[in-house]
Amino acid sequence: MDVRSNEPFWLIKNSLPQSYPSLQKSISSQVLIVGAGITGALVAYKLIAEGKKIIMVDRRDICNGSTAASTSMLQYEIDVPLHKLIEQVGLTCAVSSYQNCEKSISELKKIVKDLKCDCGFEEKRSVYFATSKKDISFLKNEFEARKEHGFNVKWLSKEELGNLGLKAYAAIESKSGAVMDVYKFANALLEFCSDKGLEIYDRTDVVEIKSKDGKLIAKTNDGFSIEVEDVVNCTGYESTKTVKEDIVSLKSTFALASEAFETTPKAFKKHIYWNTDSPYLYFRNTDDGRIVMGGGDRDFKNATRRDALLPKKEKELTKKFQKCFPDIPFIADYSWAGTFGETKDGLPYFGKPDAGKNEHYILGFGGNGITFSVMGMEAIVHSINKTPHPYLEYYKFNR
Repeated sequence: MDVRSNEPFWLIKNSLPQSYPSLQKSISSQVLIVGAGITGALVAYKLIAEGKKIIMVDRRDICNGSTAASTSMLQYEIDVPLHKLIEQVGLTCAVSSYQNCEKSISELKKIVKDLKCDCGFEEKRSVYFATSKKDISFLKNEFEARKEHGFNVKWLSKEELGNLGLKAYAAIESKSGAVMDVYKFANALLEFCSDKGLEIYDRTDVVEIKSKDGKLIAKTNDGFSIEVEDVVNCTGYESTKTVKEDIVSLKSTFALASEAFETTPKAFKKHIYWNTDSPYLYFRNTDDGRIVMGGGDRDFKNATRRDALLPKKEKELTKKFQKCFPDIPFIADYSWAGTFGETKDGLPYFGKPDAGKNEHYILGFGGNGITFSVMGMEAIVHSINKTPHPYLEYYKFNR
C-alpha cells in the first residue's frame, strides 16, 4: 500500500538522516520487528532494554511510511471523546486509556531527553474547540467527563478564544499536549538502537511468515529467510493485508505546512488545536516558524484517487484555516496526503490475533498513533513473555 503522497514537509526538512542495507543473506535472531517507523523504533528501544536480540526490516527506507506523513501532534485525547468512549467500552478502559495516553507524552519527553534528541519536542496546551453553536452542549458534556475523572482542563469562552486569535464558540483547554518532529525522533531512536545491537535492513519486504519446529520463518521478497522466536508487526495501516479480522476503516487525510513566519503567531506560542467537526481539523506550529494543519479526511479508495484530491484539499484546508484564524495569513508551502485508519472505539490493537502463534502486533491507529505506540512498548514485553497485562485485555483482537 502507498500510505503517503508527495514529499512530506519532514522529509524535505531533514533529508535522509541515515540509510541501512537491504538483507542479502539468511539470518536468525530472537525477535523480528517488521516495520521501521515510530512504532517499530519504540518497540525496538524497549526490547533492547529487555536484553532481546532483534532484527528489523522495512520494505521502504526507514521511517518513510506513515511516520514521514505524520503531523506529529501529541495529545492524550483519543478520537472518540471520553464521555462517548465510556459508553462504548466501559468506565475503567475508557478513563485508563485517556490517562495512559497522557502518561505517554511524559514518557516521550523522557526518552527525548535521554537521547539528547533535537527533534523539536515542546509541551503545549491542547485546545478542543467548537466552530458551531450546536456543538457547545456536546463539548460541555466532554468537559464535565474529563473534569470528573481528574484531567486538568479549563473551559474557554468565545471571548477568551478571541483573545488567542481563534474564532470559535467555546473550547476545552487541556494542560497536557506537545509537538515534535517524529520523523527526526524515530531516526534518532533507530540510530541509538543500532548502536546497541539492533540489526536494521531497509528495502526488505517480508512476503510470508511460517511456523517450523517452534520457530517462525519469515521469507523476504529476495528469497532469504529470517528465523526467530517472535515476530512483532509494526506495520500500521498495511496490517490490513495480514490480519484477517476487520479491525480498521482506512481514510485518506491531507496536510499542509505554511511558509515560515518571522515570529510565531500568538495563537500558536503555547497551544495546539483541534475541533469538533467530523472529520476534525487540527493545527500546530513547528520549531522553524511554520504552521502545520491537517484534516479533510475521506474514505480511502486507492492512492491514485487520494493524490488527485490534493490540489483541491489544499485550497479547502487553507480556506478553513482562515475561518478559524482570520488574522493569521496562511500561505501553503508544502502539502501532502496520507492514509490512516479509524477503529470503531478509537483504540489501538495490541497482542496476538492467533494465540497459538508467536506473531504479535502493535497497531496504534487513529490520531493517537504516537502515544499509542508508547503504550505498545509496555504491551509487547508482556505479549512476548506470555504474561497478563491490562493493555492486552483492553486492546486485544476479537474484542
